[in-house]
Amino acid sequence: MPINLTVILKSKPESKDTLKSLLLDLVQNSTKEAACLQYDLHQNMEESTIFIFHEVWENEAGLKLHNEQSYLISFFENAKPLLQEVPVIHRTEKLA
Repeated sequence: MPINLTVILKSKPESKDTLKSLLLDLVQNSTKEAACLQYDLHQNMEESTIFIFHEVWENEAGLKLHNEQSYLISFFENAKPLLQEVPVIHRTEKLA
């Protein structure tokens, strides 16, 4: 059963461009994973410090493997000082 995630990250205003660059690298790495069905990055048009991921993973095992990747762990370590608040992760069920 596919796993749907929406992840919302908010950067500090002065860190927006640096975080954006890290997020784009994350997209390149994540989309190479076999279990990655969709990995879209969006930037809020009204508040450009807000970035939103919509992710679809093949299954729980694929998501677990993703969360164990060294590049993802490194991303969160590097991004921590750039973030204004803790990322919000919504695990959702597609209804339509």
